[in-house]
Amino acid sequence: MSIRSLTAVLAATLLAACASSHVMIGKARPPISPDEVQIYTRPPTVPYEEIARLQTSSQGSFSFTAQGKTDAVIKRLKDEAAKLGANGVLLEGIGDQPSGSIGTGGGSTSYSGNGSIGGGVGIGVGLTKKIGGGVAIYVGR
Repeated sequence: MSIRSLTAVLAATLLAACASSHVMIGKARPPISPDEVQIYTRPPTVPYEEIARLQTSSQGSFSFTAQGKTDAVIKRLKDEAAKLGANGVLLEGIGDQPSGSIGTGGGSTSYSGNGSIGGGVGIGVGLTKKIGGGVAIYVGR
């Protein structure tokens, strides 16, 4: 495999790690700015059309706090909805999903003519990512 091919595969893998997905359930509209997309936790009281089901995660966002990961999910939902011309996202939920762990350990020994001493310390941290989903909607105004 050439360096160019390997670079392309690596780039595609990194993009897929933070990609959002959608399933169309209605008709897309012309794209709009993500700044125009509003998040709804309850259905709007005015008529609206469902456009697509959305799913995304905080993976690859380099956010380490729960709030930072949640913000990344909300931003990605808005970005995906805007591409479909939806001016709203009816949020269905955001939750945690295990995404791996990091561990490290260390040890030391000491000995002399009369004996030896040994010790060690290990630390493990579980990693999670936020996942979220909703329905991209167009709210009539």
